[in-house]
Amino acid sequence: MNWKVTLPCSRAEAEAMHEDDEWLELFINQPTLVADELEAFNDARWSVQAYFNAKPDRHDVGLLEKRFGAKGAVEQLPDEDWLTLSQQSIAPVVAGRFYVHTSTNKGEVPAGARTFLIEAGQAFGTGGHETTSGCLTMIDLLHRTGRRFHHIADIGTGTGLLAFAALHLWPRAMITASDIDPVSIDVTRDNAAANAVDLGRGRSQVALFVATGTDHPAVIARAPYDLLIANILAGPLVELAPSFASVVADGGTLILAGLLNTQVNSVVAAYRRNSFLLVERKDSGDWPCLRLVKRRRYGYRRPIRASGRTSQPPGDFGTW
Repeated sequence: MNWKVTLPCSRAEAEAMHEDDEWLELFINQPTLVADELEAFNDARWSVQAYFNAKPDRHDVGLLEKRFGAKGAVEQLPDEDWLTLSQQSIAPVVAGRFYVHTSTNKGEVPAGARTFLIEAGQAFGTGGHETTSGCLTMIDLLHRTGRRFHHIADIGTGTGLLAFAALHLWPRAMITASDIDPVSIDVTRDNAAANAVDLGRGRSQVALFVATGTDHPAVIARAPYDLLIANILAGPLVELAPSFASVVADGGTLILAGLLNTQVNSVVAAYRRNSFLLVERKDSGDWPCLRLVKRRRYGYRRPIRASGRTSQPPGDFGTW
C-alpha cells in the first residue's frame, strides 16, 4: 500500500462506510479503509484513511470526496516504512501451536510450539494481524481434528508464513504459494531459508510463483487443491471466487481471511454462487476467518489458463 488519502468525517460516516458494498464496488482500485477518532468523545471529529497499492486516480479520489463531502489529502508513503515501523514493536504471536516472532522479540517460547522467525518488512503476514493469526488457528484446528491435505495453495502468500505453517502440519503435501508482488516472493524465499523450509516443486516443498490470483500456468497445472488459503481483501476475494472454484477439488476446503465482519455476507454470497458452502466462521475482533467447502456434486474441472484471470486491475491484490 504505497498511497494514502485522508479525509475528515464523522463517527457515523466512519462506521457506515464498510457496510455500503455497492459503494465499495465502484472503486477501480479498492482501498483499505481505516477510521481514526481525532478527538475523544467528539463524534464529529473523526477521519478516514484510504490506503491504495498504487496511486489512486481521479475517479477513486472523487468517490471518497463525494462520500465524505471534503477534499482528500493524497500522499505517497515510503515503500516499506509504513509497514516496518508499525510492526517493529509487536509482541510474539501465539496462534494454535505456532509461535511467530522477529529477531528482536523472540521471548520465551511455549513448550511444544513450532516457531517461525518472520521479520517486519515489505510483505504482509508476520502473524501479528488478526487475519493471519486467524488462518494459523484455523489450519491448526483442522489438523487437530484429523484432516489431511495433500495439495495446498496459499494465494497472496505475503511472507510465506501460512504456506510454511501448512507444510509443518502436513509435511508430505505439495505446497503452492503465489503473490502478485515480486517483492513478497523474494521475502518468502528469504524467510524459507531462515526457517529451514525446503523450496521446490515436489512433495514436502513449497513452490513459489509470482501470479495474480491463480493466473499462472504452473499454479493451474498443480490443481486441484484440497486446501486453498487466501488472506487478502474482500474485493479481490469476490473477484477470485470463479477462479478459486476452478482449481479447488471436489469436496475441497477453502479458508478466506482479510475481510471485515461487515463484508462477510457479500463474500459468502459470491462463493455460494460458485459452489462453496460456509461451514465455519471464527472472529477476532472485526476480522473473521471463514472455512468453506466446495460442493461435491460440482466436481473438479481442469481450467484453461484464463480461468485465473480477474477483472480487478493490476495492483489491487497486494500483499496484506
